[in-house]
Amino acid sequence: MMEDDLESYLGKQTVKDLKRQAIEAKRNAYVPYSHFPVGACIYTNSGLFYSGCNVENASYGLSICAERTAVVKAVSEGNTCFRAIALSTDTVGEVWPCGACRQFLSEFGNFPVIFIGLDGTIKVEMVYHLLPRNFSKSDLKTVVKDNKD
Repeated sequence: MMEDDLESYLGKQTVKDLKRQAIEAKRNAYVPYSHFPVGACIYTNSGLFYSGCNVENASYGLSICAERTAVVKAVSEGNTCFRAIALSTDTVGEVWPCGACRQFLSEFGNFPVIFIGLDGTIKVEMVYHLLPRNFSKSDLKTVVKDNKD
């Protein structure tokens, strides 16, 4: 999906709001270890925006990425249908969601992931393009117990 297609899909103002809120969220990142702030903003089908930032912990495995923070905020408010998510970092090149975030996002469908460059340019990929063979509920097959008496 190209930027023009994104504006047709979401509307110019929505794209602008997603970018602004993702950049603003990045300012709240708690990154004393990596010094790699990330901001995210997810847009729901109901027209609401939820932003999030990465929050690190001295026990690295307990850290949470900006993408998952935004999704968890939305879901905790009853919103599980998403139209797009925008990400902002302080890097020159593109930085896409980590594997855990790709899987996490794929739980909620195939929607645009918008990367906002340091210079304000955007790149867009669909969730399923970033994670083409995601693990889903269809992979959770019913387990039949072998009842041997």
